[in-house]
Amino acid sequence: MTSIKNLSDSQSNSRSSNCSSESATTTAPDISYRLNFERFLEHLVDVTLTFTASNDTPCLWLPAWIPGSYLMREFARHITAVHYQVEDRQLVEDKKTEGKESASDYQAINCLESKHRAQKIDKNTWQLPQVEAGQVLHVHYEVYCYDLSVRTAYVDQQRLYGNFTSLALAVEGQEQSPVKVSLLVPEVFLTAQNLENQHSANEEESKNISNVVLACGLDATHLQTVSQDGDGQHGYRLQADSYYQLIDHPFEISKQQKFDFIIQDEEHQTLSHRFFLSGKHSANMGRLQQDVTQICQTYLNWLGDAPFNDYTFMTYASGQDYGGLEHINSTSLITPRRDLPSSDEPDLPSAAYQRFLGLCSHEYFHAWWVKTVRPDVMLDVDLRKEAFTPLLWVFEGFTSYIDDFMLQASGVIDKASYLTLLAEQINRYYQTQGRAHQSVAESSFDAWIKLYRNDENTGNAGISYYNKGALVALCLDLTLLQKSAGRYRLFDVVKAFYSQAKQNDNQRIGISSADMGTVIGQFMPIADWEAFESRYINGVEELPLEQLLAANGIKIQADNKETADKNVPWGMRCSETPAGLKVNRVQRDSAAAKAGISAHDVIVALDGIKADTKQLSTLSIAPHEVDCYLFRRDELICVKVQPKTEKQKELENNQSDDVNKPCPHKVSLRLARTDKLSESEKEADNLTSTPAWQAWLEVMTRYNG
Repeated sequence: MTSIKNLSDSQSNSRSSNCSSESATTTAPDISYRLNFERFLEHLVDVTLTFTASNDTPCLWLPAWIPGSYLMREFARHITAVHYQVEDRQLVEDKKTEGKESASDYQAINCLESKHRAQKIDKNTWQLPQVEAGQVLHVHYEVYCYDLSVRTAYVDQQRLYGNFTSLALAVEGQEQSPVKVSLLVPEVFLTAQNLENQHSANEEESKNISNVVLACGLDATHLQTVSQDGDGQHGYRLQADSYYQLIDHPFEISKQQKFDFIIQDEEHQTLSHRFFLSGKHSANMGRLQQDVTQICQTYLNWLGDAPFNDYTFMTYASGQDYGGLEHINSTSLITPRRDLPSSDEPDLPSAAYQRFLGLCSHEYFHAWWVKTVRPDVMLDVDLRKEAFTPLLWVFEGFTSYIDDFMLQASGVIDKASYLTLLAEQINRYYQTQGRAHQSVAESSFDAWIKLYRNDENTGNAGISYYNKGALVALCLDLTLLQKSAGRYRLFDVVKAFYSQAKQNDNQRIGISSADMGTVIGQFMPIADWEAFESRYINGVEELPLEQLLAANGIKIQADNKETADKNVPWGMRCSETPAGLKVNRVQRDSAAAKAGISAHDVIVALDGIKADTKQLSTLSIAPHEVDCYLFRRDELICVKVQPKTEKQKELENNQSDDVNKPCPHKVSLRLARTDKLSESEKEADNLTSTPAWQAWLEVMTRYNG
């Protein structure tokens, strides 16, 4: 026998009905998952799925991708084999007649027929032959979990982390049924978390498991079972309205630090937030709480309310991994520990800490702008195949513009720091030649085959819808300001779509390119929007960054020291290795490309001298032809490189008009100063006592109060 101890009530995090597309139900769950982590040292999770077949020969399937990450991840490759057993109806009835209906008695008897092996009928679908409708099935399989990213699952002696898109097979035709989940964690995992503290704690303290907690956006109940031989197991019980709600809630069980904070909406209703941080770190939790609270409150001040009643940040601190994934009332983040605030973090956050705060801001905004308002093809999406859309620039691009913008709007960073972050976006754009070949709409549509599959030609042939999308959003924001005489912003467009979503029963909306025009047409002349869309979204015309920023009081200045010749000599990017200079990428129409140098070549000598970074830099603008010796695979090749001279570059620049003038390699931004100008100069430049940048950067004056 086992004794059961309820260690805690349900986590105090009530859920809004709009956390799921389905309404809540009081019906007992028809589908249950039991995840056993006993083999955590082998990175394996043993899963038992129990359900009643609604048809003969039912099928089970696993998603091939996870919403928010647009690549076919093929999660089914981590499942070894699927077996199933059918309950013996007669034996079950006999036991019920004998009065053995309690959970412990029922589990102690074997009411199952022999095991059968499921038949795989495609890459992520299994069929259960010899099964009839109405039969109760127990499906068993193991999942290998050793991917540290936020997209899949990771299990070892330090943390148990998972997305149910990787762990839970769906029952075809029953995806809308309520489900319950049991996460079974052996006592040895929980106590192992505290072994590192044994040298500084007494025996009783070292067995304390209170700092090993579950982080998840779903309600959870924690139970402990103790067997007669003293072995224990902890169970965490979750429940979701449907399979689709379940897979929108990742979880982590590990040693974690946590803080709570409260945000208020426009009706002064409080929304509870929780922030979990795991991994080895020495973060200043007080400073982190202060800054994240400030950022989240600013979003509520702008948007009025939220599509959730509470929100959970789940963060893992690692060495150098970085990323995040959005969910309806939570986000899963992974960050280099150096990006977390230090104990003596200055009032103005360091560049590394700003990067982490930008990640938090980015994923938090996605609760409104991806999870609530989303591309139309993502509204009722089939996770077994791609969902192509030209609108990822809208959702990731708008978010990549707004995330850093909100850091300064909230007061967490100053305006100069924000302009530094924006300049980094502009520099990435200027340094990507592919912007002249691929539109941001095409980049969105091709995400499934290009964005997550970078190679040496990526920068030459395409552009990121994150990067260019952010700058298109900037240009659209400034254009809206201009065309509406300062009345409307991109922020009003977002809010209009969110208001539409709230009017729907499921509190969500899917939008198309036509919908974009309809809503934006409410804030600027539709002809201006159509021209903007044609030139900068569906076309590859250079973005008017300099003109729009200058009109809003921002000076853009080229960095004459950090030139292309210095950073990309001969138009190639190299890394220094013991074997020589390894060529990582070669730009089209560059001196290196014209000489026949290719990616993956290893340059060993330049003009008879051993090649290194300094030698290459010296010869990058040499006035003569350079002999370049390199290995391609195991073959030695000699090519002749003709660098462009300073006179040739100057001549090319002089022959180019303003439209075709080469962009600088690196720029910086600063607020235009008017205090040193005379009144006549201000009048000539149409400047007033109110800085031109104020209407752009101080957006919250529109929404506060």
